[in-house]
Amino acid sequence: MQMSNLSLDFSSDFRPLAARMRPQTLEQYIGQQHILGPDKPLRKAVLAGHCHSMILWGPPGTGKTTLAELMAHYCQAEVERLSAVTSGIKEIRSAIDKAKENSWRGVRTILFVDEVHRFNKSQQDVFLPHIEDGTITFIGATTENPSFELNNALLSRARVYLLKRLEESDILAMIDQAMTDPRGLNDPSLTFAPGVKEALAKAVDGDGRKSLNYLELLADMAEANGAGEKVIDSALLAAVVGEHVARFDKGGDHFYDLISAVHKSIRGSAPDAALYWYARMVSAGCDPLYIARRLLAIASEDVGNADPRAMQVALSAWDCFHRVGPAEGERAIAQAIVYLACAPKSNAVYTAWKAALADAKNLPDFEVPPYLRNAPTRLMSELGYGAEYRYAHDEEGAYAAGEEYFPTELAGRRYYEPTERGLEKQIAQKLAYLQGLDRQSPRKRHK
Repeated sequence: MQMSNLSLDFSSDFRPLAARMRPQTLEQYIGQQHILGPDKPLRKAVLAGHCHSMILWGPPGTGKTTLAELMAHYCQAEVERLSAVTSGIKEIRSAIDKAKENSWRGVRTILFVDEVHRFNKSQQDVFLPHIEDGTITFIGATTENPSFELNNALLSRARVYLLKRLEESDILAMIDQAMTDPRGLNDPSLTFAPGVKEALAKAVDGDGRKSLNYLELLADMAEANGAGEKVIDSALLAAVVGEHVARFDKGGDHFYDLISAVHKSIRGSAPDAALYWYARMVSAGCDPLYIARRLLAIASEDVGNADPRAMQVALSAWDCFHRVGPAEGERAIAQAIVYLACAPKSNAVYTAWKAALADAKNLPDFEVPPYLRNAPTRLMSELGYGAEYRYAHDEEGAYAAGEEYFPTELAGRRYYEPTERGLEKQIAQKLAYLQGLDRQSPRKRHK
């Protein structure tokens, strides 16, 4: 496969800027250094022409499709492309047939499937034997968590790589590359007013493709001044990107600094400060529903079971905004902010969840104890599934004292440690009572 000749004349190339600037070598690829840095195994494998099946998981505009295309180039493989949005079993089988023809000719095939999480189980299963026998090297791209959206059988045959949102420095490098590269704008008269390029880099939220799309629009709309310069200023950026995005950086106020101030003020039980930062964001043009969504996270992370009503209050504010519109809806969100700021605080659930998730990711996949398994078939019953299970409702107080619900290897594990604040004080008392029953029970599962 011949590498594209960068000395060609691109002046008659009418493709969008993002398509023209698609990297043709790894040296042109910007970002994802955690997997493609100079000493990383994936980079070495690609440069050596060694392909393997993989799932590329990451937000839009982070280079998933580009990485697949580069792999095909370096591995001298044909690429068959499918989109799970528009393809079905018929298109999958057609692509497999082409891959088989390539195999007979001694040519490798990379089957690239965009939005692979949209395929159902039976569609995903079609790929398995062809990955297994080497007919295809499978590369799936997804914006959703593969652990939840893809079959275990497919995951076991493909390595998952996490692609991250591009850093602002990556976006700036991408913009500079597009402005000077022969494939891009290559217009010496095009410049940015001070701070505007940085504002553009922040506005795209780590999406490289979006940055190039915006840049192309800005270049088209920029008008030459008396000196022949086409200057992209803040007014033009606001016209293309949206006033609210451009204004978040006015006077040095950054979007994420503002939402962080809202969050930390609520966590610190400072309702007045939380209202001020909220007002700053709304007056700058922020969508109030963004803050409403953040309140749901705060209700879970910082209030938790100290006041379970906090989550319902946050949900109600969101619902109210949809029902009555911005004016009254913004006030409902303000009410929720004050409630959350004044509520008792606990991060016990948040901490417990992080600990449980860490164990699930880092420890072996311990078996579910047989007595906790369902036995819907005779064979499962004969294997002991469900045997000796204690039905809590048949026990005194509807509690099977001494029973263990963890895998044997994790018996007695504790994640949730309720505080002495709000409702959690009562929760802590109940859990202590139940643990006392466990200690006194003559029917302990594990002695």
